[in-house]
Amino acid sequence: MNVSPNPIEISFERAAARCADLTPLVYQRLFDEHPETRAMFRTQGSELVKGSMLALTIEAILDFAGERRGHFRLIACEVVSHDGYGTPRELFIAFFGVIRDTLRDLLGDEWSPDIAHAWDTLLVEIDAFAGVPA
Repeated sequence: MNVSPNPIEISFERAAARCADLTPLVYQRLFDEHPETRAMFRTQGSELVKGSMLALTIEAILDFAGERRGHFRLIACEVVSHDGYGTPRELFIAFFGVIRDTLRDLLGDEWSPDIAHAWDTLLVEIDAFAGVPA
């Protein structure tokens, strides 16, 4: 039996073929859409933090959208951690939408209705998982 391809995984694979590092694109969009987030990152060394944070988030997204073997639990852990930093939960969750929008723009015509639907569903599920009221 063939397993159907995961549209979320496909979106990341296609993006990786077009862009070696999503970090600058994702964070520029984050800072443009949520200017208050810029102050949350220190000036020196923040590039490593951003890259690491994005890599862990992508790993959690792929697990959450896939087999849920454990990496997805990072989302719940980081919700609590970011609460401790004073990050509003809605802003924490907005980061996932920023990633989606960055991929959508990067993929252009390759952003299919299946991928769009999968991402819309995923974002709703992450909201529920992280305890953000709809």
